Amino acid sequence: MLNKIYKWSSSWTGTIVIVLGIIFFIAQAFVIPSGSMKNTLLIGDMLFVKKFSYGVPTPTIPWLELKVLPDFNNNGHLIEGERPKRGDIVVFRYPHNPDIHYVKRAVAVGGDIVALKDKVLYLHPKEGNEYVKTEFKDYKTIEISGKLFVANPYSKEHKGIHNDPNVTRDIGPKELFDMHPIVIPEDETFMMGDNRDHSNDSRFWGSVPYKYIVGTPWFIYFSWDSDYKIRWDRVFKTVESLEKNIDITKEIKHEEGIY
Repeated sequence: MLNKIYKWSSSWTGTIVIVLGIIFFIAQAFVIPSGSMKNTLLIGDMLFVKKFSYGVPTPTIPWLELKVLPDFNNNGHLIEGERPKRGDIVVFRYPHNPDIHYVKRAVAVGGDIVALKDKVLYLHPKEGNEYVKTEFKDYKTIEISGKLFVANPYSKEHKGIHNDPNVTRDIGPKELFDMHPIVIPEDETFMMGDNRDHSNDSRFWGSVPYKYIVGTPWFIYFSWDSDYKIRWDRVFKTVESLEKNIDITKEIKHEEGIY
């Protein structure tokens, strides 16, 4: 039996089936195309996406974006799983064009309330005020209509989150600065890039339903910069390990616009 399995896996058919099985259910290669997650993830980072983090998405042939199976559960997943948690980095399909993949950080989940004022993100978790007091005790909070809001949550744990002081109200889109409080719909996630003033995210087009969630970055298998110089210090590193070594004193060069 083992000999037959070995011969089958060594054949073209077996190889294709195994590779597609890995892509469908375990991991898929993904290249960071823009600077919206700088300095957590950089342009030219090539990483594997862990596709079973939030259930198993309905299998799709990559590049062709052809569904192999119908969406039996009507939620974009063959096997339903956990939803993204606050602070997770998530790979997902852009809701307005599902053939395009985005990578952003989950900043609010269904039932949470989020708002923006002068670029500051405010979060009121659905668990309520006591949850804020225990889980965000090191953060600045404000009270609005009896609800406690956390100012700039996640910024202490994730050093890649930052703003660009050169983006001011006279040159930046209004969505970067202010947003009235909104309640995130159930089973949806509000996404933002760590490069806050240069990220095309939920501030512009809304929260992401679970059906579009693909997975979370696993590890970087290769990385190079715009001059094709290999970043050896990032190869075979997890995002969590890279975050711990981000130098927040280093000047960040930004390209204009949102991406």
